[in-house]
Amino acid sequence: MTQVEIGRGKTGRRAYALDEIGLVPSRRTRDPEEVSIAWQIDAYRFELPVVVAPMDSVVSPATAIEIGRLGGLAPLDLEGLWTRYEDPSPLLEECAALDSAAATKRLQEIYAAPIKEELIGRRIEEIRASGVTAAVRLSPQRTVQYHKTVIDAGVDIFVIRGTTVSAEHVSGKAEPLNLKQFIYELDVPVIVGGCATHTAALHLMRTGAAGVLVGFGGGASHTTRNVLGVAVPMATAISDVAAARRDYMDESGGRYVHVIADGGMGTSGDIAKAIACGADAVMVGSPLARAAEAPGHGFHWGSEAHHPDLPRGRRVEFGTVGTLEQIFHGPSSVADGSMNLMGALKRTMASTGYSDIKEFQRVEVVVAPVQR
Repeated sequence: MTQVEIGRGKTGRRAYALDEIGLVPSRRTRDPEEVSIAWQIDAYRFELPVVVAPMDSVVSPATAIEIGRLGGLAPLDLEGLWTRYEDPSPLLEECAALDSAAATKRLQEIYAAPIKEELIGRRIEEIRASGVTAAVRLSPQRTVQYHKTVIDAGVDIFVIRGTTVSAEHVSGKAEPLNLKQFIYELDVPVIVGGCATHTAALHLMRTGAAGVLVGFGGGASHTTRNVLGVAVPMATAISDVAAARRDYMDESGGRYVHVIADGGMGTSGDIAKAIACGADAVMVGSPLARAAEAPGHGFHWGSEAHHPDLPRGRRVEFGTVGTLEQIFHGPSSVADGSMNLMGALKRTMASTGYSDIKEFQRVEVVVAPVQR
């Protein structure tokens, strides 16, 4: 990889964001109705290659059930309002009505309430009772504390998600989560991340994870780049982690770990390009924050927005454009790629000549100037 000179004492790789690449049509095209966008992780098959970002503004037990019915997967954030309050609906309405200048401070106050362990089991049971796949998210810091309650409640898929998750966390204050031992002892598939480099992804894959999240999450509501200076453009990050998946398959004798692009997936074109770079599925938040059913009432925020010491996210207003079904499957009433996400993905795959997700990962890409 070509190194670019930043200055006499520092060089760096040139990396690419999703909006800096384009997809190249092949010699054939297909009928969009004959394209499959289904994917499977462990024993669970989904008709849509979408894992919804576990944020209170997007995922409630009710929306998790509806998204599951539509063919996607929506993990509930077990460190959010649904496990802190019996009925968080009034607080969600308040979060949407906050003045922008006061939003961060008030979010910190609302989320300062303790997590109630009995609510964890109740929320999981509510989702499971509907018949859809039940998935939940915990941060690495709280996984050890609450994982037994989660497993006892019968969760199907466990997501361990943080801004940056490594297999080698070093701490002199507390015993860190041993991911390899933890995942080995569980009877459910675990998705873990985020990561953004080949080396970090390879280490996470060696823990036994069923899937790895690529990116730092948050997307439009994230301010990690401004606060911490940490950033790896998504096209490069996904491609690097996809290469780690290939290398791990060789190393492990064929074990396949799913790559899920997490963050910056604002339009249907972004979703297509993420899969083209090697993702098996994408984690999206902001497009679904625009749904009429979204708990955030047209606003969007993640767990980073209410961090008690160093907030690295903000509450963003998106408004409402339609129902969850319209955003996933159309019909669309706008021309900006924010509705009928799956119809657009099928059309992209058909236009470039590919019939399923694994084939589409082989599509040719080019570096294309950003057009505004």
